[in-house]
Amino acid sequence: MSTQSTVLNKTQYSYNSRFADGVGTNPEELIAAAHAGCYTMKLTFMLGAANHTPEEIETRCDITLDNGTITKSELTVTGKVPGITADDFKKIAEDANKECLVGKLFVCEKILISATLS
Repeated sequence: MSTQSTVLNKTQYSYNSRFADGVGTNPEELIAAAHAGCYTMKLTFMLGAANHTPEEIETRCDITLDNGTITKSELTVTGKVPGITADDFKKIAEDANKECLVGKLFVCEKILISATLS
């Protein structure tokens, strides 16, 4: 598999990389990366709009595949943001979840968000 940007240039993409121990990527991994990346961009933008400049934002996305259907996308975000309260960070994190363009694509049962300051 290759992409226009060449970030993925002849990357292994096969049955084994999806369902076995093969080296490479798979659709769920790519979806998780896209969701985490898009969400992090939106959160960073929204924090900046609220006059909070993050020093660090780390987002993990876990995709649940159940009987051939993606049923859950779970975002776990940790941020180092000077001058913000945990409650304000959580509120902005939840608002960013609602506005994330990739997240809006999901028609799964749940998109969960866990947000903490480091």
